[in-house]
Amino acid sequence: MKNIFVTRRERFNAAHQMWNPKWDEETNKEVFGKCANKNWHGHNYQLFVTVKGIVNEETGYCVDLKKVSKIINRYVIDELDHKNINLDVPFMKGKLASTENLTLSIWEQLENKIKDLGVQLHSVRLHETENNYVEYFGEQK
Repeated sequence: MKNIFVTRRERFNAAHQMWNPKWDEETNKEVFGKCANKNWHGHNYQLFVTVKGIVNEETGYCVDLKKVSKIINRYVIDELDHKNINLDVPFMKGKLASTENLTLSIWEQLENKIKDLGVQLHSVRLHETENNYVEYFGEQK
């Protein structure tokens, strides 16, 4: 049996501010620059969720991507789209709103729900801009 990888792309728009409350304003501005703007800033994010599984001989699918999309939208996109990541997103509460932390949190939101579809979450890739993205493959076992 051969594993195959299938990816679904979704999009969302969200605002955030990079700010460490343990630091003073000068340090935050020095480290985070424009991203420390007190009035926030936003991104048009692109999210790529890749799952791994075996092709079903009866359907020819590894997984029904409509079901993957429904999970991503319910547990991630609906929570993030047109929201302030720092203030409005429960799964980001108490975390710095970096793309790295957001990617890890998205993984946590999806991992067990994706398993219920009979496939394994392989990676979460989050594009913050056209030049910057973060990708996470889970804990290497």
